[in-house]
Amino acid sequence: MKRRQSTPQQEALARKRAELIIQVRSGLMKAQDAANQMGSSRKTYYKWEERALAAMIEALIDQPVGRPPTPSDPQTETLQQQAQQLQDKVQVLEQTLAIREALDQPAKKKTNEPW
Repeated sequence: MKRRQSTPQQEALARKRAELIIQVRSGLMKAQDAANQMGSSRKTYYKWEERALAAMIEALIDQPVGRPPTPSDPQTETLQQQAQQLQDKVQVLEQTLAIREALDQPAKKKTNEPW
């Protein structure tokens, strides 16, 4: 999740809203009082509370361990696929050449034949 750039004033307002939400959720304040302090309606307060709780849940979900995968470069991926295809073709051609060479050689006679 990308974080938007915010000003110090926006961050201070967000912290105040978070503080009020925690107080309401803790039973120390009523939602209407928090809405009044925010300068908004109770409906708007509940909208912010819902967003805040959803963001907190999202932030607390276990993340995969280890370093995140590096973003893939489409051009690099294409080149890697082409290189693999060429390696596969070379292997097939080498096998074909080995078979042709084996077929072109005259049959060897066994020298230790008893008769």
